[in-house]
Amino acid sequence: MADGLVLALDTATVVNVGLARGPHVLAVATVADRMAHAEQLMPLVAAVLREAGVRVADLDQVVVGLGPGPFTGLRVGVVTAQVLATVSGVALHGVCSLDVLAAAYAAADPAGEFVVATDARRREVYWAGYAADGTRLTGPAVVRPDAVPRRPTIGPAVDLYPDQLTAVPGPRRLDPGVMAVRGPDLADAGREPLYLRRPDATEPSRPKSVLHGR
Repeated sequence: MADGLVLALDTATVVNVGLARGPHVLAVATVADRMAHAEQLMPLVAAVLREAGVRVADLDQVVVGLGPGPFTGLRVGVVTAQVLATVSGVALHGVCSLDVLAAAYAAADPAGEFVVATDARRREVYWAGYAADGTRLTGPAVVRPDAVPRRPTIGPAVDLYPDQLTAVPGPRRLDPGVMAVRGPDLADAGREPLYLRRPDATEPSRPKSVLHGR
């Protein structure tokens, strides 16, 4: 698999698609619209494959980011990855999306432990703690920004909460090229999306009767 063709998908925040053969990134594409995951993901996949001159049948592995992230966006990415892996007859490897940012930062040889934090909305962040080599030590979890440990922090949340997170220079967004290259070697996170909290849209409970004795 060292020189295999890897397609990486992540919809934990924006729509990210990357394609790599071994250590070589062949194509990447991103759509920064949080509300267009369903409409944009497959056209983005098609565009990346076309740019590299390959087909779905040529893939050797599909890597998908499992979040944490919002319910709808994650579901679109995971289901799409499952379909593509099934159609191409290859393995599907699920990873924690925060691990991808950690891998990119760890390549710069940080001095010690660090945190990756992304926007969870509702004035909260998703976060996980890492060793200097990018190994996840804690999380992922969802908390208020002031509850995140005061360690060097990267990821998009640091620009949203600069007074509550210990920002350091480093990746501010997931790089789909890094995900395609490093994803196969990241820790297996299973197949289930990491929602971390219940979706906003749930089935209504049975209404209570307003009639006495019923």
